[in-house]
Amino acid sequence: MLTRRAGGEPVAHLTGRAEFWSLPLQCGPQALVPRADSESLVELALDLRKGRPPETILDLGTGTGALLFAALSEFRGAQGLGLDISAEAVELACRNAVRLQLADRASFLIGSWETLERGAFDLILCNPPYIRETDELGAGVREYEPRGALFAGADGLTEYRAIFPRLRSLLSPGGHAVFEIGAGQAEDVEALAARANLSNAGRCQDLGGHVRALAFTLGKG
Repeated sequence: MLTRRAGGEPVAHLTGRAEFWSLPLQCGPQALVPRADSESLVELALDLRKGRPPETILDLGTGTGALLFAALSEFRGAQGLGLDISAEAVELACRNAVRLQLADRASFLIGSWETLERGAFDLILCNPPYIRETDELGAGVREYEPRGALFAGADGLTEYRAIFPRLRSLLSPGGHAVFEIGAGQAEDVEALAARANLSNAGRCQDLGGHVRALAFTLGKG
């Protein structure tokens, strides 16, 4: 294990587990290792839905299921759906649902962003790929974590362009969509959301003081 770690392999791959929102998750090379910065999405969702708990939650690009399970642990009357293009990631998320005793409230679907044509979700969570190919990454990230969960074109914004126009057919009236973004991407992502007729609903900073989560609602029209 020391030799593998010295080569940059993530600790979560060595131990097979990581913690997110105080939930123990099984991890592996099938999906991105959950990071503490992503908890800002859950914080923002809790603030936005205070007094109005969602009944339906969608996690786009669910990976290990971390965001979905964190939300379900807080919104105990909700049902959730996790979508991921990777069958291996979905299998991992299903195992985590059983381990966390959330299998009766969480279901999963293998597919791309376009798989769901319509829906009525009160809360959508999404940590899409947002890293530029030229960005410097921590040791072992580029080598050991799934590329499809990391990189998003020359400017890191490709996936937002693909997802934002679809939110109008997925969000329920009064619903919120909360996205993770990279450091320094807030203004660019908000501009893309405005072009898709989405209204800003909130921001949340990560532990390093960077805006890490942005929330949107459906604009008029």
